[in-house]
Amino acid sequence: MAKILIVEARFYDHLNDLLLAGARAAIEDAGHVHETITVPGALEIPGAIALASESGRYDGYVAIGVVIRGETYHFEIVAGESARGLMALSMDGLCIGNGILTTENEAQALTRARPTEKDKGGEAAKAAIAMLALRERFGR
Repeated sequence: MAKILIVEARFYDHLNDLLLAGARAAIEDAGHVHETITVPGALEIPGAIALASESGRYDGYVAIGVVIRGETYHFEIVAGESARGLMALSMDGLCIGNGILTTENEAQALTRARPTEKDKGGEAAKAAIAMLALRERFGR
């Protein structure tokens, strides 16, 4: 049984609730346990995962958040840099599922967040679990 940390950037409560429901259900359905922590924004998710990994308390991680395009370049920075940070951590051997939605509008985010539709929270959790299985397969 793996212990998975869900790290969420809670900005859009109603969207995060849907992503979290999907992630938690997928983790529990796979027979694992989870904890959830909240950080200020998507840019802080990789840093929080890096800090948590130093504790040795978690086997895998799920990143949850929503970034909706606005009127400024900020969207590109947050979307790109949060993904880059998660990728760097995964290249260092951490098992991470990326459930940070980057959408044009709230309607797209709702479709992706709902467990009854695209279930990106559940998919992110399943990705983390799949990476845990790969790590075990390769004896790490």
